[in-house]
Amino acid sequence: MKEITSGTVLRARRENIELHTDDGLTLVGELALPVSHEPRATLVTLHPLPTAGGYMDSHVLRKASWRLPELADLAVLRFNTRGTSSPRGTSDGEFGDGETERFDVAAAMDFVRERGLPDPWLVGWSFGTELALKHGLNHPIRGAILLSPPLRRTSDAELAAWADAFLQPAEARERFAVVPRARVIAVDEAKHLWVGEKFVRRVLDEIVAAVGTAEVPLPTEVAEDQLSG
Repeated sequence: MKEITSGTVLRARRENIELHTDDGLTLVGELALPVSHEPRATLVTLHPLPTAGGYMDSHVLRKASWRLPELADLAVLRFNTRGTSSPRGTSDGEFGDGETERFDVAAAMDFVRERGLPDPWLVGWSFGTELALKHGLNHPIRGAILLSPPLRRTSDAELAAWADAFLQPAEARERFAVVPRARVIAVDEAKHLWVGEKFVRRVLDEIVAAVGTAEVPLPTEVAEDQLSG
């Protein structure tokens, strides 16, 4: 058995993809799927603020794509929002401060529908949580999982439209009181960027617990044949 560490990549069917927005842009991304069967649910990930270094490879989202297809039967879709660069490439366009990114969210959900991916959940991190809250209810999703929501661009009316969410940190409690079914989880000692393997494991466990496709806590060791070739 091999311990899962920060650099462990588990087996998956990985595909570089492009998303096409209704305002004429091409966004670059990746889809990761379980190796030998169809996924039980889908994570559509929305990365942190690109003007502060956020992109599709921000570490929690990257590790979700490395681990969760194998450990939790999940499809994981990552992409760069407009004007964002990563090793995968640069998406067309320029940063829209959360407004024109509604086209990016729509393009991702169109891709999910076209590919027949099941039970989509939005997974936002920081700026990505605001995209989920502002634009997610325009699409048929099962729910939203929100990591470190800053709530700088999201109005109380947009919050009140939600019936389900999974949230952190503690300072969001007062504003999220307008969402009666919101579940706020404070993780002791965790910071906005979730640095450290124990916090990554906690985040991934909570994501899988919310989606319900595998038992948690997730394994911390895997067999050799579960590693990416």
